[in-house]
Amino acid sequence: MSEPPPPDLPSPAELPAQPSLRRMRSFGVRPKRDLGQNFLIDSNILGVIARAADLTDQDVALEIGGGLGVLSEYLAERTAHTHVVELDRSLEPALREALEPHPNTTLHLADALQLDLGALDPAPTKVVANLPYGIAATAILRTVFELPTVTLWVAMVQKEVGERFAASAGTSAYGVPSVLAQLSCDVRVHRQVSRSVFYPVPNVDSVLVVLQRTGPAPEPGLIKLVQGAFAHRRKALPRSLQLHTGDATLRDRARAGLVAIGEPVDARAERLTPAQFRALWEQVRPA
Repeated sequence: MSEPPPPDLPSPAELPAQPSLRRMRSFGVRPKRDLGQNFLIDSNILGVIARAADLTDQDVALEIGGGLGVLSEYLAERTAHTHVVELDRSLEPALREALEPHPNTTLHLADALQLDLGALDPAPTKVVANLPYGIAATAILRTVFELPTVTLWVAMVQKEVGERFAASAGTSAYGVPSVLAQLSCDVRVHRQVSRSVFYPVPNVDSVLVVLQRTGPAPEPGLIKLVQGAFAHRRKALPRSLQLHTGDATLRDRARAGLVAIGEPVDARAERLTPAQFRALWEQVRPA
């Protein structure tokens, strides 16, 4: 006769059917606020994510923030291969349970912001993730810059982050993430996501943001130009560049460059579209 389960664990019959809730109870998982852990507990959202990602059995997915594996196993069933990256090693048992039936998966217990993305094999073609809020913008841009094989991103992010990525020139949300993402991708907010699909319920609203690659990543010099242009966004763009870099000659080149692309010498960064930033870089870059 088999022994009953330990008294501090529920019996299998008492476990919830929903995978995240079941694994939280089975493995004694407590979400860590400092890591931005808000686990998906409504499996209906998985279909929404998959349709937005237009998954095929030829795709290689990269999921950043595997959590309890509910999205991980869903992706694994629909792709040629799925890479799952998770920083919190205490979640490894739950993730191993989710991925064990799927030999077409690789679990990377690592910091997604430090992981050698270029070494991922097979190379990802799509990034599909419920991103931890604290690293969402950085993680998206890093994959845009370092994974040329990726053509589509579908990411659950804080509403304000999604709106910044999709913002148009001249709006208050427009800034460095907007320009850097849109230099390589078409970006749109796909839909708002109810707070009730997460546990614990976050204090902020979330959206699904979709990026479709349209070109290569911007070169490092252009990235630095955009960052410097917005570093002092209340200043004219040439002055912001000078304050950011300490280079007065760059200020003068930026003034001349603005005139060359049909903008006033005192234009602010938020006035320029991503295409205009690229044109400005062609004017001011070293010979």
